[in-house]
Amino acid sequence: MVTLADVARHAGVSASTVSYVLSGKRSISAPTRERIQRSIDVLGYRPHAGARALASSRTDVLALMMPLRTGLYVPVLMEIAMAVTTTARVHGYDVLLLTGEEGPEAVRRVEGSAVADAMIVMDVERDDPRLPFLREAERPAVLIGLPTETAAPADSTGLDCVDLDFEAAGARCVEHLAALGHTGVAVLGEPPDVYARGTGFATRTLTGLRAAAGTHGVGLLHRPVEGTYAAVAAAVTRVFEERPGTTALVVQNEAAVEPLLAVLRHQGRAVPEDVSVVAICPDQVAVHASVPLTAVTVPARDMGRLAVERIVARLAGQPARGTELIAPRLTERASTGGAPAPAADLAEGRHGRGGH
Repeated sequence: MVTLADVARHAGVSASTVSYVLSGKRSISAPTRERIQRSIDVLGYRPHAGARALASSRTDVLALMMPLRTGLYVPVLMEIAMAVTTTARVHGYDVLLLTGEEGPEAVRRVEGSAVADAMIVMDVERDDPRLPFLREAERPAVLIGLPTETAAPADSTGLDCVDLDFEAAGARCVEHLAALGHTGVAVLGEPPDVYARGTGFATRTLTGLRAAAGTHGVGLLHRPVEGTYAAVAAAVTRVFEERPGTTALVVQNEAAVEPLLAVLRHQGRAVPEDVSVVAICPDQVAVHASVPLTAVTVPARDMGRLAVERIVARLAGQPARGTELIAPRLTERASTGGAPAPAADLAEGRHGRGGH
């Protein structure tokens, strides 16, 4: 392994001079800096992370706090994490992934050590217990999520936040279905644990769904559901028993998408002739479903990229910019259509065609 001393010998300077060039703590002449940089490039020298931290008080590491809690769809979390990692490398940073459910303790550990220069925080809850510690921390932080019920003014959280505008996403689903004539809509939401924790994206979506339903005169029924076939089958059966006039379903639970479509097939309900389905999910889930789904895209990659760009700007000395919400994009596919005529109308039509 190439050492700092090897670079010094190759460049014909002292080890301390190489150290000063790497840390920037002393002014070194341009010709000497260039000679040392050429030696670094030729030898392939890479400073040890610990040595960089001691020399410059910077680690070039970002801590990504991604607690793997029950009820969350791990593939989406990993897509965000991959976007964070690849964007961080473009800017010269590595990523330390923290997946434990430590809450404020994880923030204190990063803040009190030299393991990372900044924090990116996921799975943000309403009244998240990490928020007071993040606001007081010297290391900058960006949230992927919004710890409020609605899209609040940019400075209301006191932190940098990036996310999909889930409130607008919920409203967009209802607006699309109302335009197709649907007046009875049921929502298959995230698992109950997600709502019990007050997870921001889920509660904000529900706020948007309910507001738009009220505006458009749509009857709305919400059912949290686990992503198993048995749980989805029980929920769907109960929905149609309680609200026989339901003609459309909104699903915000990626794990429940295929079980839902299978349950509808088993019950003899054609999509979209008998019931329309709209999802809030990543494009790959919607496109590859057994019935291609009309869906509001969850832009996981954009969320990860924006978070890193925000944190890099903060580390460069720029002030916090508040909240940035990505506008929802709904793509129409094969799973939605006009609301079917009520059963009474169909019966009357058949009777009329039969004559007297």
